[in-house]
Amino acid sequence: MTPTRGYHHGDLRRALLDTAVEAISESGPAALSLRDLARRAGVSHAAPAHHFGDKAGLLTALAVQGFDLLAETLGQAGDDLLAAGVAYVDFAVRHRAHFEVMFRPELYRAQDPQVRAASDRAGAVLRDRVAGLPARAGGAGEPGRDALAAWSIVHGFATLWLAGALPPRVGDDPREAARYVISRLVD
Repeated sequence: MTPTRGYHHGDLRRALLDTAVEAISESGPAALSLRDLARRAGVSHAAPAHHFGDKAGLLTALAVQGFDLLAETLGQAGDDLLAAGVAYVDFAVRHRAHFEVMFRPELYRAQDPQVRAASDRAGAVLRDRVAGLPARAGGAGEPGRDALAAWSIVHGFATLWLAGALPPRVGDDPREAARYVISRLVD
Protein backbone atom coordinates (compact mmCIF):
# COMPACT_ATOMS: atom_id res chain seq x y z
CA MET A 1 0.00 0.00 0.00
CA THR A 2 1.24 3.46 -0.89
CA PRO A 3 1.73 5.68 2.14
CA THR A 4 -0.26 8.89 2.09
CA ARG A 5 1.74 12.00 1.53
CA GLY A 6 1.02 15.52 2.55
CA TYR A 7 -0.70 17.97 0.24
CA HIS A 8 2.27 18.93 -1.90
CA HIS A 9 1.31 17.87 -5.38
CA GLY A 10 1.35 21.39 -6.76
CA ASP A 11 -1.82 20.78 -8.78
CA LEU A 12 -3.65 18.07 -6.88
CA ARG A 13 -6.84 18.54 -8.85
CA ARG A 14 -5.06 17.76 -12.10
CA ALA A 15 -3.15 14.88 -10.51
CA LEU A 16 -6.44 13.39 -9.31
CA LEU A 17 -7.98 13.72 -12.78
CA ASP A 18 -4.93 12.08 -14.35
CA THR A 19 -5.10 9.28 -11.79
CA ALA A 20 -8.83 8.85 -12.48
CA VAL A 21 -8.07 8.45 -16.19
CA GLU A 22 -5.59 5.67 -15.35
CA ALA A 23 -8.07 3.93 -13.04
CA ILE A 24 -10.92 4.16 -15.56
CA SER A 25 -8.63 2.81 -18.28
CA GLU A 26 -8.05 -0.26 -16.12
CA SER A 27 -11.56 -1.04 -14.90
CA GLY A 28 -14.08 1.41 -16.33
CA PRO A 29 -15.87 4.41 -14.84
CA ALA A 30 -18.41 2.45 -12.78
CA ALA A 31 -15.67 0.80 -10.72
CA LEU A 32 -13.98 4.08 -9.80
CA SER A 33 -14.07 5.06 -6.13
CA LEU A 34 -12.75 8.19 -4.47
CA ARG A 35 -11.04 6.12 -1.80
CA ASP A 36 -9.14 4.08 -4.40
CA LEU A 37 -8.35 7.26 -6.31
CA ALA A 38 -6.83 8.80 -3.15
CA ARG A 39 -4.80 5.65 -2.56
CA ARG A 40 -3.49 5.63 -6.11
CA ALA A 41 -2.60 9.34 -5.93
CA GLY A 42 -0.93 8.89 -2.54
CA VAL A 43 -3.10 11.45 -0.75
CA SER A 44 -5.53 11.34 2.15
CA HIS A 45 -8.89 9.76 1.45
CA ALA A 46 -10.53 13.16 1.97
CA ALA A 47 -8.50 14.94 -0.75
CA PRO A 48 -10.65 13.90 -3.75
CA ALA A 49 -13.84 14.89 -1.90
CA HIS A 50 -12.27 18.24 -1.06
CA HIS A 51 -11.71 18.97 -4.76
CA PHE A 52 -14.75 17.33 -6.35
CA GLY A 53 -17.29 16.73 -3.60
CA ASP A 54 -18.18 13.22 -4.70
CA LYS A 55 -17.69 10.73 -7.50
CA ALA A 56 -20.24 12.51 -9.71
CA GLY A 57 -18.30 15.75 -9.23
CA LEU A 58 -15.06 14.06 -10.25
CA LEU A 59 -16.66 12.51 -13.32
CA THR A 60 -18.26 15.87 -14.18
CA ALA A 61 -14.81 17.46 -14.22
CA LEU A 62 -13.52 14.56 -16.33
CA ALA A 63 -16.42 15.00 -18.81
CA VAL A 64 -15.65 18.72 -19.12
CA GLN A 65 -11.99 17.93 -19.73
CA GLY A 66 -12.98 15.31 -22.32
CA PHE A 67 -15.36 17.56 -24.25
CA ASP A 68 -12.72 20.31 -24.27
CA LEU A 69 -10.14 17.85 -25.62
CA LEU A 70 -12.62 16.65 -28.23
CA ALA A 71 -13.42 20.20 -29.37
CA GLU A 72 -9.69 20.92 -29.65
CA THR A 73 -9.06 17.68 -31.55
CA LEU A 74 -11.91 18.31 -34.00
CA GLY A 75 -10.82 21.92 -34.46
CA GLN A 76 -7.29 20.83 -35.37
CA ALA A 77 -8.61 18.40 -37.98
CA GLY A 78 -9.34 21.18 -40.44
CA ASP A 79 -12.53 22.10 -42.27
CA ASP A 80 -13.11 18.70 -43.82
CA LEU A 81 -15.86 16.44 -42.42
CA LEU A 82 -13.91 13.30 -43.27
CA ALA A 83 -10.86 14.54 -41.34
CA ALA A 84 -13.07 15.58 -38.41
CA GLY A 85 -14.71 12.14 -38.35
CA VAL A 86 -11.37 10.38 -38.36
CA ALA A 87 -10.17 12.74 -35.61
CA TYR A 88 -13.26 11.86 -33.56
CA VAL A 89 -12.47 8.13 -33.77
CA ASP A 90 -8.82 8.81 -33.01
CA PHE A 91 -9.87 10.84 -29.96
CA ALA A 92 -12.03 7.95 -28.72
CA VAL A 93 -9.12 5.52 -29.05
CA ARG A 94 -6.48 7.82 -27.52
CA HIS A 95 -8.73 9.19 -24.75
CA ARG A 96 -10.80 6.13 -24.04
CA ALA A 97 -11.38 6.91 -20.35
CA HIS A 98 -12.74 10.35 -21.18
CA PHE A 99 -14.85 8.93 -24.00
CA GLU A 100 -16.35 6.30 -21.70
CA VAL A 101 -17.38 8.98 -19.21
CA MET A 102 -18.52 11.71 -21.63
CA PHE A 103 -21.28 9.63 -23.15
CA ARG A 104 -22.58 8.15 -19.92
CA PRO A 105 -24.47 11.17 -18.52
CA GLU A 106 -25.95 9.08 -15.71
CA LEU A 107 -22.45 9.04 -14.17
CA TYR A 108 -22.01 12.79 -13.83
CA ARG A 109 -23.90 16.06 -13.63
CA ALA A 110 -24.86 16.41 -17.27
CA GLN A 111 -26.67 19.71 -16.70
CA ASP A 112 -23.60 21.33 -15.16
CA PRO A 113 -22.97 24.60 -17.06
CA GLN A 114 -19.32 23.70 -17.70
CA VAL A 115 -20.29 20.32 -19.15
CA ARG A 116 -22.95 21.88 -21.36
CA ALA A 117 -20.58 24.60 -22.60
CA ALA A 118 -17.78 22.13 -23.38
CA SER A 119 -20.19 19.72 -25.07
CA ASP A 120 -21.67 22.57 -27.10
CA ARG A 121 -18.18 23.63 -28.25
CA ALA A 122 -17.42 20.11 -29.50
CA GLY A 123 -20.82 19.83 -31.16
CA ALA A 124 -20.40 23.19 -32.87
CA VAL A 125 -17.19 22.06 -34.55
CA LEU A 126 -18.92 18.97 -35.91
CA ARG A 127 -21.92 21.02 -37.09
CA ASP A 128 -19.55 23.43 -38.85
CA ARG A 129 -17.93 20.55 -40.72
CA VAL A 130 -21.35 19.16 -41.72
CA ALA A 131 -22.39 22.59 -43.00
CA GLY A 132 -19.57 22.29 -45.53
CA LEU A 133 -21.18 19.26 -47.19
CA PRO A 134 -22.45 19.86 -50.72
CA ALA A 135 -26.21 19.96 -51.23
CA ARG A 136 -27.74 16.61 -52.11
CA ALA A 137 -29.57 15.88 -55.35
CA GLY A 138 -32.92 16.38 -53.62
CA GLY A 139 -31.93 19.81 -52.34
CA ALA A 140 -30.26 21.11 -49.22
CA GLY A 141 -30.26 18.85 -46.19
CA GLU A 142 -31.23 19.85 -42.69
CA PRO A 143 -28.01 20.85 -40.88
CA GLY A 144 -29.20 19.59 -37.50
CA ARG A 145 -30.22 16.21 -38.83
CA ASP A 146 -27.13 15.93 -41.00
CA ALA A 147 -24.94 16.66 -37.95
CA LEU A 148 -26.83 14.00 -35.97
CA ALA A 149 -26.29 11.50 -38.79
CA ALA A 150 -22.58 12.29 -39.01
CA TRP A 151 -22.13 12.09 -35.24
CA SER A 152 -24.07 8.83 -35.07
CA ILE A 153 -21.84 7.26 -37.69
CA VAL A 154 -18.51 8.32 -36.19
CA HIS A 155 -19.61 7.70 -32.61
CA GLY A 156 -21.05 4.32 -33.51
CA PHE A 157 -17.87 3.34 -35.31
CA ALA A 158 -15.71 4.49 -32.39
CA THR A 159 -17.87 2.58 -29.92
CA LEU A 160 -17.75 -0.60 -32.02
CA TRP A 161 -13.97 -0.23 -32.38
CA LEU A 162 -13.45 0.18 -28.63
CA ALA A 163 -15.69 -2.81 -27.89
CA GLY A 164 -13.70 -4.98 -30.29
CA ALA A 165 -16.94 -5.74 -32.10
CA LEU A 166 -15.79 -5.09 -35.67
CA PRO A 167 -14.80 -7.97 -37.94
CA PRO A 168 -11.07 -8.72 -38.32
CA ARG A 169 -11.13 -7.67 -41.99
CA VAL A 170 -11.46 -4.04 -40.79
CA GLY A 171 -7.78 -4.17 -39.84
CA ASP A 172 -5.88 -2.87 -36.86
CA ASP A 173 -5.64 0.85 -37.69
CA PRO A 174 -8.69 2.69 -36.35
CA ARG A 175 -7.94 5.84 -38.34
CA GLU A 176 -7.68 4.03 -41.66
CA ALA A 177 -10.78 1.93 -40.98
CA ALA A 178 -12.71 5.03 -39.93
CA ARG A 179 -11.54 6.90 -43.03
CA TYR A 180 -13.07 4.20 -45.24
CA VAL A 181 -16.39 4.10 -43.34
CA ILE A 182 -16.75 7.88 -43.10
CA SER A 183 -15.85 8.37 -46.75
CA ARG A 184 -19.03 6.41 -47.56
CA LEU A 185 -20.97 9.20 -45.81
CA VAL A 186 -19.11 12.06 -47.45
CA ASP A 187 -19.01 10.74 -51.04
